[in-house]
Amino acid sequence: MVYVALLRGINVGGKNKIGMKYLKETFLRLGLESVVTYINSGNVVFVDHHTKDVLEKKLRQEIYLEYDLDIPVLIRSRNDFESLIKTLPEDWKNDDTMKCDVLFLESGLDEVAVMEKLTVKPGIDTALQATGAIIWSVERKNVTRSSLTKIVGTDLYKKMTVRNVNTTRKLYEIMKSI
Repeated sequence: MVYVALLRGINVGGKNKIGMKYLKETFLRLGLESVVTYINSGNVVFVDHHTKDVLEKKLRQEIYLEYDLDIPVLIRSRNDFESLIKTLPEDWKNDDTMKCDVLFLESGLDEVAVMEKLTVKPGIDTALQATGAIIWSVERKNVTRSSLTKIVGTDLYKKMTVRNVNTTRKLYEIMKSI
C-alpha cells in the first residue's frame, strides 16, 4: 500500500531539524520501499504492508531513537488522499490571493467534533470537512482576521499538522506515481 508520513513540526523556525536525506535513509533502513521525500517539512511517501497505526508508532519511535525528537507522525494512505482531493475544490489554491491549508488530524480525532470547536467567520473563512482533515481557505487580504490564527498553540493545534493545498496536491501526485 502507498502511504505518506506527515511529520509534525519538522524544520520549522530552526527547530526539530532533520535532513530529508537522513529521514529517507531511516525509512529505508526500516524496510519501507519506494521512499520519496518532498520539501523540507517532513513529507515522506513510501510503500509498506503494515497498517497506519502500526506505522505511526513504529516511525515515531524510530525518529525518537535516531534523532532524539518526539515528533507526531500522521500516516495517510493513497485512498485517504484521493478522498481528500475529491473534497478539495479545484479553484482553492495557495498563492498571493488565497491561503488554503489542509489540517491533518491525528488518529482518534473526529473531523466533525473538530469542526464544532473551530470558529468559522462568515465572509472571512471557509472550512470543509474531509476524512481525517479539515480544509481551510481564506483570502490573503483577510488572513489576519481569520479564526485559524487563533488555534495556533492550543491543545487542538498540537494534535494536527498543516500542509498547504499546493503541497497536498503534489504529495498526491507523488503517491499516484508509485
